[in-house]
Amino acid sequence: MSKIRITKQFSFETGHALYGYDGKCRNVHGHSYKLSVTVIGEPITDIENVKFGMVIDFGDLKKIVKSEIVDKFDHATVFNRNTPHLELARELKDRGHDVILVDYQPTSENMVIDFAKKINKHLPSHIKLHSLKLQETDTSFAEWYAIDN
Repeated sequence: MSKIRITKQFSFETGHALYGYDGKCRNVHGHSYKLSVTVIGEPITDIENVKFGMVIDFGDLKKIVKSEIVDKFDHATVFNRNTPHLELARELKDRGHDVILVDYQPTSENMVIDFAKKINKHLPSHIKLHSLKLQETDTSFAEWYAIDN
């Protein structure tokens, strides 16, 4: 049977700030992120299986990505927990804002690594994460490929 790659795309709005950065992105700002999730596997050949012919049901992939990434990051602000932004993060949380503290500088590069780990934990064993593409703007994106890791 042939290996097939399928891709599902997601979008979410997230704010962040890059502590110590030497440009405008040191300021709190946001992006309309687009995340493309590509998995690889063989289509199910059991004709008795309700998922017959599918690598993975797009709805099942959607549940994983929504619960692990989109629902958490959408309209939240992400800060590195090891920066002085903690005071701002506490203030925002106290005012009812969604804040995510991470152990990394919240660049697209680091976020896509984090997302790969989160998604991989929940994929069925016969499905492998092939790649992720996290688009920050119309012209800028970071990509993660399993083959490189």
